[in-house]
Amino acid sequence: MVADTLVHHPAIAHYLRFVATTVGRDKALRTLQYFSRFYAWYLLRTNRPQSSIDTYETIKKQFGTARKLLRLGKFVENLKAAAVAYDNKTPADPVLKYLAIGRQLGYAGYLTIDNFTVLDLLKVKKLSSIKPYQEAAYRLWLTGLVFSAVAGFYTLWKLRETEKTVNRKEGEGVVEAKKIERQRAAARIQLFSDLCDLTVPLSSLGIVSFDEGIVGIAGTISSLIGVWSQWKKTAA
Repeated sequence: MVADTLVHHPAIAHYLRFVATTVGRDKALRTLQYFSRFYAWYLLRTNRPQSSIDTYETIKKQFGTARKLLRLGKFVENLKAAAVAYDNKTPADPVLKYLAIGRQLGYAGYLTIDNFTVLDLLKVKKLSSIKPYQEAAYRLWLTGLVFSAVAGFYTLWKLRETEKTVNRKEGEGVVEAKKIERQRAAARIQLFSDLCDLTVPLSSLGIVSFDEGIVGIAGTISSLIGVWSQWKKTAA
């Protein structure tokens, strides 16, 4: 009876829908990967044994490898999203349209090069030097994130301007104000996630000197946001 109750519990069904998605698995692994990155840094800073640090360094590397394999072919999704945005002849806002195209092309470029480095990882094709490919991938990821962050700031500004024209004393105005609040909350969360993610390519390219602790905790936070977002999408 207890086992039957657990098997058919709504939470179990929701969990299964979540892990059935590639995005759900990737975000869960990413959370563990970046937390391990942060915790390895923390152990180092607190003079813990190297054996303890090595454990989390290994987790970080292994989960990073697993995520690379999960991302194989995902660039096609971003190319399609860019094409759909480009083909939209009557966008609600042309600025957001082109920012979306830039974001998706940046991500697509990043994932394409990332997929190519898997050949070296699996020893299918040994690259003479993987560093130039990694740097190019990080630059493209940075480009996509910058487009996304600009879109976030622009969206918040547009919502603020729209809110000024809303009459909260009328029924339709109240409904519109609530809609704006929901859109603002979503835009803020996405922007915060993008700003957290920016620490990774900025640090990897040497543009800003963030230590492993900052990159690790920032990546963990953005990953948890991704888990939460995908969890909501897979709700019944």
